[in-house]
Amino acid sequence: MFDRIAHRYDLLNRVLSLGMDGGWRRRAVAALALTPGSEALDVATGTADVALRIAHAHPAVRVTGIDPSPAMLAIGQRKLVQARVTDRVTLLPGDCERLPFADHRFDGAIIAFGIRNVPDRACGLRELARVTKPGRPVVILELAEPRAGMLGSAARLYVHQVVPRVGAWLSGAQEYRYLQQSVAAFPPAAQFAQLMTANGFHVRVARSLGFGACTLYVGIVQ
Repeated sequence: MFDRIAHRYDLLNRVLSLGMDGGWRRRAVAALALTPGSEALDVATGTADVALRIAHAHPAVRVTGIDPSPAMLAIGQRKLVQARVTDRVTLLPGDCERLPFADHRFDGAIIAFGIRNVPDRACGLRELARVTKPGRPVVILELAEPRAGMLGSAARLYVHQVVPRVGAWLSGAQEYRYLQQSVAAFPPAAQFAQLMTANGFHVRVARSLGFGACTLYVGIVQ
């Protein structure tokens, strides 16, 4: 499915989030608190948007991105070449439930808009904790149902009425139905934070963004 929408994935993110996804990613990258010489892991890197943001924000940091979609990785690799960061950013095939890395390798890990696609989320969280050094952050950015309130009501109207039409046009009806269903099925922030706690993290931040359309989680590896 992601191979089929890879060529429009970046545009889809920009349009459906009204351009807010860039700001969400910047906040997520900042939450990694990386220092020169660090090594970061970007899981479900897709077209390498987050990996590129890390590389631009931290010129002395190495980044490894991993994703199960060959088409997404191909587009990401072209973006790395254009940005001239292939010496610092490496993209590999793989998935969150079986990370091909040694224990405690990374100084920080991030997964943006990908954890809801992991079939066994508890397993994925344990893997993220395993490959990240104790005391260092794992940052998770994920879509959510907009919260209550006047602005939340406007956001819900946009998500449930406008987004389905635009999303289906950009990505295909079948692919968009999956996107919408996966967001609706993702657990509330408090419940997901509990899942993180049960699988190796001290959850320091669970912050709502975009009038509740997105949540930023920061878990410190125990």
